[in-house]
Amino acid sequence: MSEFEGKYRARYGEASMDVGASQNAIIEQLLTHKSVRAYTDTPVTDAQLDAMIAAAQSAASSSNLQAWSVVAVRDQATRDALAECAGGQAHVRKAPLQLVWLADLARLESLAKQLDRPHEALDYTEMFLVGVIDAALAAQNAVVAAESLGLSTVYIGGMRNKPEAVAELLGLPPKVVAVFGMCVGIEDVSKPASVKPRPPQAVVLHKERYDLDGQAAAIERYNAAMARFYTAQQMHVKGTWAVHSSKRIAGPETLSGRDRLVEALRNRGFGLK
Repeated sequence: MSEFEGKYRARYGEASMDVGASQNAIIEQLLTHKSVRAYTDTPVTDAQLDAMIAAAQSAASSSNLQAWSVVAVRDQATRDALAECAGGQAHVRKAPLQLVWLADLARLESLAKQLDRPHEALDYTEMFLVGVIDAALAAQNAVVAAESLGLSTVYIGGMRNKPEAVAELLGLPPKVVAVFGMCVGIEDVSKPASVKPRPPQAVVLHKERYDLDGQAAAIERYNAAMARFYTAQQMHVKGTWAVHSSKRIAGPETLSGRDRLVEALRNRGFGLK
């Protein structure tokens, strides 16, 4: 088996799968992505951060509106406070750099006001989505750049647990909100992370028309792949991936405070019409 085949099969957790994918260095790097939650104290340099942001700014942006920003946080006290906002996640405290990615409509509002032009469209949900999508595309480019530089990352959705508190910590103006955070640093190899399997392509890839019923067999294969992963990682997860995922969507109590996200967004100045 070639090194590429090994990485491809690790990504899907199926040793017997047929590997027919095209191969190049970029795809190989993407296949090795993993979420890292243990970091050394080695700082992320300004040059590394600059390269990540250049990659982020190379991502697509809807109508070139550039409706995103990012706050780079190195200060330990601020990282400690952000960790508490995110549910006490230790890696937010430990990672030497926290990037908080923002949906940012304040810049567009400011430009329109300077030009004495109307800006009522900013109060519509579409514009909030533009900011979220722009931030997500930029952030993923930054992840790819970071990993190419030997850095590791993990996204922190917990920044949405307490949006107003995060905004206060970072001095965000109205119409700006944290979409997610991102730990960045050097992985602590004494506590290594592993590549987590993804569902077979038959779960997510639909040809010509969407097919929900046709996913059943592939989901069962994924349940089995994740069971093997949980065992290998000594993770005591009760039930299958399907059961675990169902528990996550059971009700508002499973959303870690994000059940009030619409209220929080309106408090931050988003109209969401």
